[in-house]
Amino acid sequence: MKRLPVAAFLALSCLVLAACSTGPARRVSEPAASIQQLTVQADGNWSVALRIDNFSSVPMRFDAVELAITVNGVAAGTLRGNAGITIGPESGDVATLALSPGAAAKVHVADALVSRRSVGYALAGHVDATPRDGRQRSYEIERESAMTPVPGLPGVLR
Repeated sequence: MKRLPVAAFLALSCLVLAACSTGPARRVSEPAASIQQLTVQADGNWSVALRIDNFSSVPMRFDAVELAITVNGVAAGTLRGNAGITIGPESGDVATLALSPGAAAKVHVADALVSRRSVGYALAGHVDATPRDGRQRSYEIERESAMTPVPGLPGVLR
């Protein structure tokens, strides 16, 4: 007979907890950006495959990109454009943007390609993103890393 009130209490507790639940937490986190691939084109310009990582628990629409690129400490130029991609929660995707680099940066990249050595790079600027059912926000990006020539793919660094 005592089991009925305990069972009723447990059932009522479960119902109260279920009523309070609002679903999964919605977390919007700072994104990250890095160069996935840099391809030197025949005219000397660069095609930059920019990897954008969405660490949020909701999909994000990435639009404006404005990132200053330096190569071995030398300014290469500013990567500007519209990424125009929606990235799912806790995922990443790539937007390809064009860059007309400065002469000194071209020399550093050409030297790295010829000598088969890595080249350091840094990104600094911002990326504009909008979470689903949210408002657009600008996120500051700062990243330092390196790229190395890809064997068998002339003019390509990853």
